[in-house]
Amino acid sequence: MSTPSTTQAHPDLPLTYLIRQPLTELAPSEKPPVLVMAHGVGSNERDLFSFASELDPRLLILSVRAPLTMGPEAYGWFEVEFSPTGPLINVEQLDASRRRFAEFLTAALVGFPVNPERVYLLGFSQGAIISLITALTTPETLAGVIALSGRIPHQALPWAVAPERTAGLPIFQAHGVADTVIRIGDGRAARDALERQQIALDYHEYPMAHTVSPATFADFTAWLTTRLDGPRRILKDAIEHQSNQ
Repeated sequence: MSTPSTTQAHPDLPLTYLIRQPLTELAPSEKPPVLVMAHGVGSNERDLFSFASELDPRLLILSVRAPLTMGPEAYGWFEVEFSPTGPLINVEQLDASRRRFAEFLTAALVGFPVNPERVYLLGFSQGAIISLITALTTPETLAGVIALSGRIPHQALPWAVAPERTAGLPIFQAHGVADTVIRIGDGRAARDALERQQIALDYHEYPMAHTVSPATFADFTAWLTTRLDGPRRILKDAIEHQSNQ
């Protein structure tokens, strides 16, 4: 099956997107898991979608376009200015975008014949920020998150639900130690915040900048396949067992 190359707009979905249907036949009673991709600032829905043909064939994949136009073929989830003291973000835009993304997820579960118990997110940079905030605010919707080179803005931390609701949610977090866009310290701060939320966190650092290295790709694709075959939540005892192996 070929991967579609044109962006689609659905009248009942609040964001435009690209779609890859499952590449394998499912039983008539089965519904596929769904992976929703969120790109970084200045990019578009085609960016992460370049991975689609190499991801688990069972997945229905939706790669969404961020709602704010930054330039020709360039979109973002919120405006950001990089200063010597750190990124300065438009918090109102961030809040509006994370709500719109959550609306997209809800509408997609109605608009596509997918398994609502197997919803996964894959985000890079700003898309990772949106994905992590979604995990912290509407965790019951999700079965797992892959957050690449992202962070959690301190302004978003008060939006998080109680740790009892996020406990056991599987998240794969990756960051480059040479990242000069979102620095490794911000990645580690996000790691610490996720651990306080009792997330089932699989955290990795790589010798890379603000990008996705082959090693990162190999690790998160393997993680995703494992999650598709595993439980929707990982209990604390299981997390401790994994960390001791």
